[in-house]
Amino acid sequence: MSKNKVTLTSVFKTIIWPRRNIIGIGLILIIISRLASLYIPYSSQLLLDKVVPDKDFDALLFLIGSVVLAIAIQAVTSFSLTKILSVEAQNLISQLRVQVQRKILSLPVSYFDNNKSGALVSRIMSDVEGVRNIIGTGLVQLVGGTITAIVSLILLIRINPLMTISTLVPIGIFAFIALKAFKKIRPIFKKRGQLNAEVTGRLTETLNGVRVIKGFNAEEQENKIFERGTDEIFQNVKASLTSTSLITSSATFLLGLASAGIMGIGGYFIMNNQMTTGQFVYFTLLLGFMIAPIVQMSNIGSQITEAFAGLDRTQEIMNMMPEDNSEERKIQLEKIKGDIIFDNVSFGYQESKEVLHSINFTAPAGSVTALVGSSGSGKSTIAGLVATYLNPSSGTITIDGKDLSKVELSSYRNHLGVVLQDDFLFQGTIRENILFPRPNSTQEELEFAVKSAYVNEFTDRFEEGLDTVIGERGVKLSGGQRQRISIARAILANPSIFILDEATSNLDTESESMIQQSLNELMKDRTTFVIAHRLSTIRKADQILVIENGHIVERGNHDELIAIEGRYYELFTYQSRI
Repeated sequence: MSKNKVTLTSVFKTIIWPRRNIIGIGLILIIISRLASLYIPYSSQLLLDKVVPDKDFDALLFLIGSVVLAIAIQAVTSFSLTKILSVEAQNLISQLRVQVQRKILSLPVSYFDNNKSGALVSRIMSDVEGVRNIIGTGLVQLVGGTITAIVSLILLIRINPLMTISTLVPIGIFAFIALKAFKKIRPIFKKRGQLNAEVTGRLTETLNGVRVIKGFNAEEQENKIFERGTDEIFQNVKASLTSTSLITSSATFLLGLASAGIMGIGGYFIMNNQMTTGQFVYFTLLLGFMIAPIVQMSNIGSQITEAFAGLDRTQEIMNMMPEDNSEERKIQLEKIKGDIIFDNVSFGYQESKEVLHSINFTAPAGSVTALVGSSGSGKSTIAGLVATYLNPSSGTITIDGKDLSKVELSSYRNHLGVVLQDDFLFQGTIRENILFPRPNSTQEELEFAVKSAYVNEFTDRFEEGLDTVIGERGVKLSGGQRQRISIARAILANPSIFILDEATSNLDTESESMIQQSLNELMKDRTTFVIAHRLSTIRKADQILVIENGHIVERGNHDELIAIEGRYYELFTYQSRI
């Protein structure tokens, strides 16, 4: 059995048993409700066999009062049951969503590179929904229905064993068909969760990339992709509906046969004075009380099967290994100097295809290391290794002499500031985006970051200033404005290690010159890695590593590399001519 397949035992241990008190109350309420409901068939027999023939009006009033009381008990217990268990079910859904979201954020960056964000949203929000049928009224009704069916069966046997046995044959056939169908339905429900995630993921991409879609007049192409995805979901739903309708139709037919048999046998017994009319009505109503839970259990069974399928998908995520493995990463960093050494480091996104080959260099504390080279040479991969987004395939990276692969990630990233090529901003205000790494920063610290990154140069023109809402991913700002906010965010983090990946690529020449001065000040006493296509911005770097095809082909400062007239010289003189 797959370790990702949820079993009844695991659900009992992790979900049901911790909530045994609430579920226990639910079971007591459902038992009271079902016992109260069983009084109504019995009262019908009393009415027809004793009260009416005897014309006992006092007994009639008592009987009506007791029936009303039984109905009131049912109503109160039903309300209490729904209120207690439905609320707890929604509470559990909330808790599971938090656990899954926390788990997903603990996974390595490579996981996010291979999965669409919309699909992950679906897994967090939708896959856990089904547990409401386990903790909610579904499971308790399943147990309550079973109790009702058993009690009804005992009472039916006491009234007429032969008539009871004749009903059990079609019910047994129905139970066999239902069990077979549920086994078939579970993988269908699991596949539906996967399809929903894929379609949601593509739809999210479509909405995020609407400018590209319209720019290339590709609306119809996206429409067809979405239509194909929704059709796959439809085919899946159709398959599940076929199975569930088979259960329902079988129940209708087989239980209908049982009812027809009861009419025949019961009529025979009444005509031969072996059964009273009241007993026949009592038997028929009890039979309904036995059959109704069985039909209801088939519907609840489908819901619980769907819940197990969703939990299967949730378990897949919960079983994944987090990037910050506490068994391997035990070294805590309180303070760091910032000495970083790459010792024979190789890396490949796929095992058979390395993109970095035996990289060796030292970045002393407080130094600036620039990474240059053509696109796809491996510059951003080196930066990703420094940021611990990636782990070396071989070799070691050390921070202050400590193996980075053994260091607890959060203790390292507390000292890290990153400005990426993709200057991602969150929905909200400019202030909220700058405060993101340190929400409790003082006003003075915020203003320092704003001025250092020259964010105030454009926010002063906005009516709301720093409280201007920038829209999703900052769509209301220019590329240069977004990048300055990203730089201000990194400045506010006050890191010991800076990674600037094309940090000034979206700035005009004047803005770049201003921010470069600020960055030069901030880089002092901080170990900094700079990736820049504009080589004029890295002339003052302590060392420049020229990366080509995953190898360091040249190293030195600007003057040294110009003097040897190699690859760096070619790149620099080419840009100078432009």
